[in-house]
Amino acid sequence: MSAESSERALHAGTGASYAAAGVDIEAGDRAVELMKEWVKKTQRPETAGLGGLGGFAGLFDASALKRYERPLLASATDGVGTKVDLARKMGVYDTIGHDLVGMVVDDLVVCGAEPLFMTDYICVGKVHPERVAAIVKGIAEGCVLAGCALVGGETAEHPGLLGEDDFDVAGAGTGVVEADRVLGPDRIRKGDAVIAMASSGLHSNGYSLVRHVLFDRANMSLDQQVEEFGRTLGEELLEPTKIYSLDCLALTRTTEVHAFSHVTGGGLANNLARVVPDDLHAVVDRSTWTPGPVFDLVGTAGQVERLELEKTLNMGVGMIAVVPEASVDAALTTLADRGVDAWVTGEITERGDRTTGAELTGDYAS
Repeated sequence: MSAESSERALHAGTGASYAAAGVDIEAGDRAVELMKEWVKKTQRPETAGLGGLGGFAGLFDASALKRYERPLLASATDGVGTKVDLARKMGVYDTIGHDLVGMVVDDLVVCGAEPLFMTDYICVGKVHPERVAAIVKGIAEGCVLAGCALVGGETAEHPGLLGEDDFDVAGAGTGVVEADRVLGPDRIRKGDAVIAMASSGLHSNGYSLVRHVLFDRANMSLDQQVEEFGRTLGEELLEPTKIYSLDCLALTRTTEVHAFSHVTGGGLANNLARVVPDDLHAVVDRSTWTPGPVFDLVGTAGQVERLELEKTLNMGVGMIAVVPEASVDAALTTLADRGVDAWVTGEITERGDRTTGAELTGDYAS
């Protein structure tokens, strides 16, 4: 992971230097040394012994794909949005990596793909080695939870563009799925059950709204104790995104699954609609669960209408599985055995004259 950004050094012969321009290559090298032990923990058999941290490219032994009849590679890329600003203000840098991994690998698993490896991109105003290493530590820990390798990345120092304490993170992942096992709309049938998997909180979406409501309008502070949370507001807001990839893959091994939907930006209904075929419709019953107190706080503090909340936040559901009715018991048992809070929340019906692929009905349980 190079500490050097994509920008070229200042022209020689003018008395200027890269260091004088604000880029500290030595600090970047120090950050690489600090992160090595964490990256090593993410190794898979396909990456063991293939190069090492600091190379120009990460390597993955593709001969492992020979066991597939027709392997399809899946790719996804994402970041964590303005949640990084809260991490910066709180001085907590390792949890944000969990968020990054979750946002990427759980997009991959939606089509049934097993996440294989990730790369990261960390952009900072100034390299603080321990801070960068903490971010990578979180990414590595997330990769372990997802079962994928962290094979490389880039740390870019952008003085003058970002403040000394400013940073952003992004990542890309690659997975693989057998061609005849790809999940999605073509598998869904009328009568299928919609199973919800609980989120760990806000995950990594909607923080522009959350920050505006809680800090600009309600004048709350990150260190403020919130009785409903049993901890500070900042601790609640930094709760890492739950990573579902291994749970979803386990589900595909133990029972029949027709589709998954990762509930991110756009909310539950909009993301579920993305995997529902044009002639069918998903009906989700709000009365099957109670959103966590953080969702109520955002809605109340900002006087945000329910529909606006639902198209911005996950409302307590981070992943959806669509399974045949006959697979419901096996699916719920598998998820329970893995410690995932899950329940039947709806069903697939005919589209009729509805204009959308999914809707929420009823009222949330109190």
